[in-house]
Amino acid sequence: MIIARTTVELRAALDSKTGSIGFVPTMGALHVGHRTLIEKARRENDVVVVSIFVNPTQFLAGEDLSKYPRKEEADFKICELCGVDVLFYPEINTMYGKDEVGIKCPDIRGYILEGASRPGHFDGVLTVVMKLLNLVRASRVYFGKKDAQQLSLITQMVENYFMNVEIIAVDTVRESDGLALSSRNVYLSQEERIDALKLSASLKKATHLVMQGVIETKAISNAMMGILQPLKVEYVAIVNRRFEAIPEVIIGDTIVLIAARVGSTRLIDNVWM
Repeated sequence: MIIARTTVELRAALDSKTGSIGFVPTMGALHVGHRTLIEKARRENDVVVVSIFVNPTQFLAGEDLSKYPRKEEADFKICELCGVDVLFYPEINTMYGKDEVGIKCPDIRGYILEGASRPGHFDGVLTVVMKLLNLVRASRVYFGKKDAQQLSLITQMVENYFMNVEIIAVDTVRESDGLALSSRNVYLSQEERIDALKLSASLKKATHLVMQGVIETKAISNAMMGILQPLKVEYVAIVNRRFEAIPEVIIGDTIVLIAARVGSTRLIDNVWM
């Protein structure tokens, strides 16, 4: 495995490879969910590239960038065991300069749900993903469905800028008890982890209701809120793939999303229908 820390080293590493490139961008603290993305990229491509970069531009004022979990040694080992060909591990000054051209998220879709509580967050996400895709020149890039709004906006950016890369969406990976895997789960106490299961439980409730023929989104949301109590719920939303609110579930074009705080830890989860 080649570890590239600069853009020059990355380009040299990629120039030494041939064939299709599968790319998995991450912020590190890798878990089974990331490994699933990497393994899928390994099966579907000649070359696999993983980036680990805790992107400062997607953190807002009051969000402590320094506290984001970092596990460099473990992350490198996971990448090596998964057969990663090139690991890109840049410093901040490699990725950003002064007075840069910026990427702006859409005025509506970028400022609802996750964007409402974190205005400007998606500007930072789209900026760093644009930079990484231009550097890696991937054939395919792999993202998890858990960050559904992020995935939707990145897909729109790729379409709007006519970028030649295929986006592969991969199902959320869960613990055996249903908790969606997240780097933030390490912040949960044992008691809080039990409370966090209310997120997946409410999504199961939504799925069961739809299977029983209940498709009115207001009724489904109310049932979910009952399960989520007494968590501090930021939103329960039922939208189509374009992130537009809908009155009824449309099978094949619906996402049910939750954001809630469990103790001081903010978690998100969703189910695609």
